[in-house]
Amino acid sequence: MLCAFPRFTRGQIGKLTFVLAGALTLFAFTTDTSLAQRRTAAGEPENQPAFSEFKGVRLGMKTDEARKKLGSPTDKGAEQDFYVFNDTQAVQVYYDKAGVVNAISIDFMNGATAIPSAKEVLGAEAEAKADGSAYKMVRYPKAGYWVSYSRTAGSSPTITVTMQRIDH
Repeated sequence: MLCAFPRFTRGQIGKLTFVLAGALTLFAFTTDTSLAQRRTAAGEPENQPAFSEFKGVRLGMKTDEARKKLGSPTDKGAEQDFYVFNDTQAVQVYYDKAGVVNAISIDFMNGATAIPSAKEVLGAEAEAKADGSAYKMVRYPKAGYWVSYSRTAGSSPTITVTMQRIDH
């Protein structure tokens, strides 16, 4: 049976890898560590993630379980799997040395459908800059991870949603 993944040129893969690497670098150096805006009945911050999985894959899941949920990766590795679902959606799943999912990054490119909003991902809006780009990260210490939402500038933005375990 033939694989249904679209064929990408080296240039396209290089560009996508560059976008993903840039987004992850941005996430690593960000200082926006605001808490979720949701509150309990007592008015205390709830600090519960609105976004906790992608297609059934969660942080803390074993490598083989994640691969069962997502299927065969386009590029498979001990520390990272790369999935291209179609021309508009790609996912990177990162594993720690024990073979456990410790980060998931989803990219929605121009033409993608069912792109979640920042509010759906974070429980709060991400303030857009003058060029249309936006970025916001929320830490969930009780859940043990953070979630970020990033939108690039321009008329065909890429939306990246990333969740990563907080290492103590």
